[in-house]
Amino acid sequence: MAKIVVEGLKYRYPLSQKLALNDISFEINEGEFIGIIGANGAGKSTLCQALTGIVPLFFKGDYGGRVIIDDVEVAKSNLSEISLKIGMVFQNPFTQITGSKLTVYEEVAFGLENMGFEREEMKRRIDDALMLLDLYRHKDKNPFDLSGGQMQRLAIASIIAMQPKIIVLDEPTSQLDPQGSNEVFKAVSDLKKKGITVIMVEHKVEKLSEYADRIMLLHDGRLIDFDTPSKIFSKDDLKDYGVVEPVFTRYCKKIGLKDERGLYPVTLDEAVNLVVKKREHNS
Repeated sequence: MAKIVVEGLKYRYPLSQKLALNDISFEINEGEFIGIIGANGAGKSTLCQALTGIVPLFFKGDYGGRVIIDDVEVAKSNLSEISLKIGMVFQNPFTQITGSKLTVYEEVAFGLENMGFEREEMKRRIDDALMLLDLYRHKDKNPFDLSGGQMQRLAIASIIAMQPKIIVLDEPTSQLDPQGSNEVFKAVSDLKKKGITVIMVEHKVEKLSEYADRIMLLHDGRLIDFDTPSKIFSKDDLKDYGVVEPVFTRYCKKIGLKDERGLYPVTLDEAVNLVVKKREHNS
């Protein structure tokens, strides 16, 4: 069952002559983890904004095609209705954390308070979100006393407390160190295990290859390909789109090491297993 359907999506920002999104169509199934890659200016952030209704409901401009979530057309809805179905986490947690709350617990409560949830329902949702994101033990801390990875997980928890079925993350690890990045990817993996559909723009292709079910390659506003990590990173023309393969894939391409499908490995485990198989075959 498709959770998201995008049909012929086109968008041009006000005062721009160029389409930021150019005739994009795809479907995403419920519970999938989708990665989005591409060079700067490929349309990745604009696509995220279109999925969440920010385009065209907030950012105006020339808009065509359709984005449908759970049989609801985004452009004909409103942001408050769409926010109950899909939540978005931005690059910098400082832009998402309100700064008006003194504790992590109160920060997660902020959105629920604005929506008028009853106290017991709020408490249940906050506790669940903090436990899921491994932040409950930090619930009494000031949000700005957290590490970068913890702050990004707090931003995710604030969205998860709203219980959307879909979460979109626009380069959530771009400003994090390796430990913080690992924390975010683990948290997002846990969300997927809960049945939440995850869509993530990310430049750390090694991590994306490890976790994503499928990867969307964008270039110059167009959808170039949408397939498994192995098929996307086995493409011979990735450099034409400003994309670099995972380091393991890059190494295997240099030595011509492919699997029985003719595809290159995208993770360390896949590369090691393939090398072992080749050695056993040749011995």
